Amino acid sequence: MSADFDLYQISEEHQMLRETVRGLAEAKIAPFATEVDEQARFPQEALDALVASELHAVHVPEEYGGAGADALATVIVIEEVARVCVSSSLIPAVNKLGSLPVILSGSEELKAKYLAPLAAGDAMFSYCLSEPDAGSDAAGMKTRAVRDGDDYVLNGVKRWITNAGVSEYYTVMAVTDPEKRSKGISAFVVEKGDEGVSFGAPEKKLGIKGSPTREVYFDNVRIPASRMIGAEGTGFATAMKTLDHTRITIAAQALGVAQGALDYAKGYVHERKQFGKAIAEFQGIQFMLADMAMKLEAARQLTYAAAAKSQRVDSDLTFFGAAAKCFASDVAMEVTTDAVQLLGGYGYTRDYPLERMMRDAKITQIYEGTNQVQRIVMARNLP
Repeated sequence: MSADFDLYQISEEHQMLRETVRGLAEAKIAPFATEVDEQARFPQEALDALVASELHAVHVPEEYGGAGADALATVIVIEEVARVCVSSSLIPAVNKLGSLPVILSGSEELKAKYLAPLAAGDAMFSYCLSEPDAGSDAAGMKTRAVRDGDDYVLNGVKRWITNAGVSEYYTVMAVTDPEKRSKGISAFVVEKGDEGVSFGAPEKKLGIKGSPTREVYFDNVRIPASRMIGAEGTGFATAMKTLDHTRITIAAQALGVAQGALDYAKGYVHERKQFGKAIAEFQGIQFMLADMAMKLEAARQLTYAAAAKSQRVDSDLTFFGAAAKCFASDVAMEVTTDAVQLLGGYGYTRDYPLERMMRDAKITQIYEGTNQVQRIVMARNLP
C-alpha cells in the first residue's frame, strides 16, 4: 500500500463543482426521482439537465470536446446526483463505463468519431460484457465476432446492459478466437442503428427502476474492422482495466445514496417527537447516526483515495478500485437500512424516499462485479 499520505486533495475547484452539481440535482433531478421510480421510466429530465450543464460525461478529454475532468471530479458528479436519484447517476457513470475502453485502447479515429458526440450530449454509451451464462465468469462469454473481409460479423446476446435502448453506442466484448479463452476476446463499438441490433424487454428490478436494463441481441451484425477497440484478442484485458477505474464510480453512487439517506434521517429524528421530546435526543438514536456517519466518511476517504489512484494509474489501483466499491456499497446498504429503521413504520412506506434509497443501494453490491468477486480481486492484489 502506498506510503504517500497525500492520496487525494479536494481542491477549491472540486468544492465548487460539488456545490454546482448539488444545486442542479436538488432543483432539476430530485423533484422527479419518486415519479421515475414509481413509473420505472428513464429520467429524461435528469439527462436534459446534465447535458445542459455539461455534466453528463465530464470524463471525456478536452481534445474530443469534453471537460477533461479528473477521476475525483467524475466521482463527485456521480455522488451528488446519486444523493437524490441513483437511477439518474447512471447517466454519467455508464457514459464513462461504456466509453472508457475507447479512451484506454481505441484508435484516434475511434476516439474522434465516438467521443465527440458523447461529449456534446448527442449520444450515450453503454457497456456490453455480461451474458446469460457469463456473469462473474465473464471470460466464459459466447458472443462471437467472425472476420469477413474488411468486416466482423457479430452474433450473440448480452444481458444486464444498463441504459440499453437509450444509448446510441455500445462497447461490446466478443470472442474472436474460441481456443484462447480470455485472450481470444476482442472489443468493438456497435451502434444502436446497426442492422441486426435489437433489445429485449426492460428487466423488472428491485431498484434503479429509472435506468433501463435490457438484453442486447446481435443477429449477424456486420461492422467494419476499424470499429475494433485495440488489437484483436485484447478486449478482455481492456474490459478488466476499464473496471479498475469504473468500480470507483459505483463506490461514488454508494456514497451518494448513503449520504442522501443519512441527511433525510437526520432531519426526521430532530422533528419526530416521542415520550415528550425529539427522538434525536435519545442516545440509542445518536449512536446509530454516529455509526452511519463514521462508516460513510470512511467509505468516502477510501473512494477519493481510489479516485486519485485512478487518475495516476497507480500500480495498486486494482486493489483500491475493488476495495472502494466493496466497502462503500456495503456501507450504503447498511446506512440506508438503518435510515429506514430510524423512520420506523414511515420508513417502510413509499410516502418517504428511504425505502427507494434502500432498494437502489442494493445494486451497488452486485453490479460491476459482486462484492464476493471484489474480495477475490482484492485477495489476488494485496498491497
